[in-house]
Amino acid sequence: MRPCALASSSRHGQRLSSTCDGPPDLYRGAVSSVDGGNQENQRKFEGIRQGVDAVCRILESGPWGSSLENALSACDGNPNTDLVIGVLRRLKDVNLAVNYFRWSERKFDQAHCPEAYNTLLMVMARSRNFDGVDQILEEMSIAGFGPSNSTCIELVVSLVKSRKLREAFDLIQTMRKFKFRPAFSAYTTLIGALSAVPEADLMLTLFQQMQELGYEVNVHLFTTLIRVFASQGRVDAALSLLDELKSSSFEADIVLYNVCIDCFGKVGKVDMAWKFFHEMKSHGLVPDDVTFTSMIGVLCKANKLDEAVELFEQMDLNRKVPCAYAYSTMIMGYGLAGKFEEAYNLLERQRQKGCIPSVIAYNCILTCLGKKGKTDEALRVFEEMKKDAVPNLSTYNILMNMLCKAGKLDTAFEIRDTMKLAGLFPHVTTVNIMIDRLCKAQKLDEACSIFEEMDHNVCTPNAITFCSLIDGLGRRGRVDEAYRLYEKMLDSDKIPDAIVYTSLIRNFFKAGRKEDGHKIYKEMVRQGVSPDLTFLNTYMNCVFSAGEIEKGRALFEEIKARKFIPDARSYSILIHGLIKAGFARETYELFYAMKEQGCVLDTLAYNTVIDGFCKSGKVNKAYQLLEEMKVKGHQPTVVTYGSVIDGLAKIDRLDEAYMLFEEAKSQGVELNVVVYSSLVDGFGKVGRIDEAYLIMEELMQKGLTANVYTWNCLLDALVKAMEINEALVCFNSMKDLNCAPNAITYSILINGLCRVRKFNKAFVFWQEMQKQGLQPNVITYTTMISGLAKAGNILEAMGLFERFKKNGGLLDSGCYNTMIEGLSIANKATEAYSLFEETRLKGCNIYTKTCVILLDALHKAECLEQAAIVGAVLRETAKSQHAARSL
Repeated sequence: MRPCALASSSRHGQRLSSTCDGPPDLYRGAVSSVDGGNQENQRKFEGIRQGVDAVCRILESGPWGSSLENALSACDGNPNTDLVIGVLRRLKDVNLAVNYFRWSERKFDQAHCPEAYNTLLMVMARSRNFDGVDQILEEMSIAGFGPSNSTCIELVVSLVKSRKLREAFDLIQTMRKFKFRPAFSAYTTLIGALSAVPEADLMLTLFQQMQELGYEVNVHLFTTLIRVFASQGRVDAALSLLDELKSSSFEADIVLYNVCIDCFGKVGKVDMAWKFFHEMKSHGLVPDDVTFTSMIGVLCKANKLDEAVELFEQMDLNRKVPCAYAYSTMIMGYGLAGKFEEAYNLLERQRQKGCIPSVIAYNCILTCLGKKGKTDEALRVFEEMKKDAVPNLSTYNILMNMLCKAGKLDTAFEIRDTMKLAGLFPHVTTVNIMIDRLCKAQKLDEACSIFEEMDHNVCTPNAITFCSLIDGLGRRGRVDEAYRLYEKMLDSDKIPDAIVYTSLIRNFFKAGRKEDGHKIYKEMVRQGVSPDLTFLNTYMNCVFSAGEIEKGRALFEEIKARKFIPDARSYSILIHGLIKAGFARETYELFYAMKEQGCVLDTLAYNTVIDGFCKSGKVNKAYQLLEEMKVKGHQPTVVTYGSVIDGLAKIDRLDEAYMLFEEAKSQGVELNVVVYSSLVDGFGKVGRIDEAYLIMEELMQKGLTANVYTWNCLLDALVKAMEINEALVCFNSMKDLNCAPNAITYSILINGLCRVRKFNKAFVFWQEMQKQGLQPNVITYTTMISGLAKAGNILEAMGLFERFKKNGGLLDSGCYNTMIEGLSIANKATEAYSLFEETRLKGCNIYTKTCVILLDALHKAECLEQAAIVGAVLRETAKSQHAARSL
């Protein structure tokens, strides 16, 4: 596409005469003084027409360039205003129009007239290409004239039709910047379009500008604004507009009152809706069917069924022809309250009054039956309704939605087939309902089958169809299929939104394919899709979960760089990610950053921050936050109590932890195994074994199952208290309750048995551990090696020792010294000395006792040279110890 040649001109200030004004037909500049019978003017008109034809043929002959300009110059070296306007009106390509506009301007050696500028703007409006419109408006401002009302309206209407409402708003602001007066209809058209989005603040800005410009606003405009503000729950702004309307001497009409009743009622302001209902009657306005029906709907939604029934009866009294809309609303109210008998009676009453219930009434009942899960009754009503009304597309959608939700997919397919037999082809909404429900029911093959069977000539999948199936496939791990569907979406000219990319990234990370997840983000940026805050939060959460801490931090900064304000979820994800990575100490700084920003903490945010404070040792701060949480109306959860109880237990404030434990139970919080385990661990570590046992007993009485961590906490406490026999009983109980021991369980027991010198028993557990396929850790290895050596089982100890080294294990000084002593006592002086040398080369300390035992063994084996070396080391060790004591 050729670039718009909107070169700035220094000739814009030159005013032109108004020769361009005239009738609105194609060549009005040429016939400004034409009389139908004047042959001279007819010849002039024909000459212009031929000139326009010739110029347009040249312009359409090829791309703009020097050769085309030469051809134009040869055709008409000095184009007049009428010719330029005629050519511009004929052109459809805005870039070509701009190039011709600039070329002719250079030929004139002066700025174009107002009509030429207006005609160029009309070309932009018709082609919906607004590149450079700001510069054109600026040039017009410098030249001292502005766009005509019709041009202004056409520009705004074109942008509205292109759904570029923000651009339309900005266009009007640009006109105001250049001191132009946008047309009244341009304002009202844009306000009407914005009300459908809705964009209340932009509407109000335009409304106030109209008042500043002296335009007479009417009740209809006030009504439009009030409806939008009230619908968004911005009651004060709506009431302020209502007061302004009354102070402007406008008379509120019945339409305004109906809007107020409906909108204020729908946001829960029932008393205010009643006020408007009575106020309109006091002003002499008679409530119509819309008034009554709106008020009945408001009361039903607010669960004020008795008042709704009373108002309905008041309306229906002495009425010969029932209001079908009011009946449907009242039927919906009964249905939402679960009073289906009353709803059926109302249907019959309507029938007796000579009014056959409409499909809308039946759809209301079906909707309510679906919400209450009464699918069988809904199917019965569906069959009965055929006597009174023909089911429409909404009827079938309602039925298939509830059937899919209830898992009755076969019946849903039957309804779909019935729908086709009735001559109704599934709308894309119907298909989307089925695909969405099938995905949620994890019946992905059936969902894919429906997608493939879609007749694209009748029912084309939309963005929602693709999004539902992409997300459904991804959640079940079928990420490659989800990505192929995403590619198919691009091929069908559907633009994926941030929701689709959020699903793809989340599911790729969930499948362990983080690199593919990062590629999706790059592709999203390449496609020009702007990430929203939800997307960036999800991406950051995925990155932290994958252990990419710095990337997670960078994404948090990107949120701010993209002019988003991090919300409570953003901070929660960041803090939680840093806590898991061991950076819990940063919680304090981030918490106060949240506070300074004015971020409102929800329960999740409180839980995350409290956990961070507990893990960073700031338990008192966590306790304060727990109390603040309750004051702010957020009920602490099991996660909240669990974090603080664990934090207190870890710093031995067990009585406070237990009090909080009792408080949680009194508040009806269902405590889990994690909370009980924290107390078992805490009491056990300080030797309060009886309390640990009581907590364990309560855990089981609650019907909870102790996990391996809970048992390990209790076993560790017993071992440290030297109650090894009790620990063995617990170990057997653990296995009896089908809780499989892990490597830590065996390590605790082996360590305990070695401490009480039951080395052979410890070795039995070692062997059992090996049979279970569990891998011992460094402590277990060193404990077992030392135990076997001390027990005189030097061969087994040496075997473990060599195996551990072969596997890359790092032995400590204690293990080396124990092995040297064991080998020496077993009369293996040579092997003991070799290990002695290895120990020295490793840089490990050799104990004095070890040297003495080895020295004795070497003397017995008559290894005098080696004994001399050991003796020298012993003397050096003794000197070092003496010097240390002297210091």
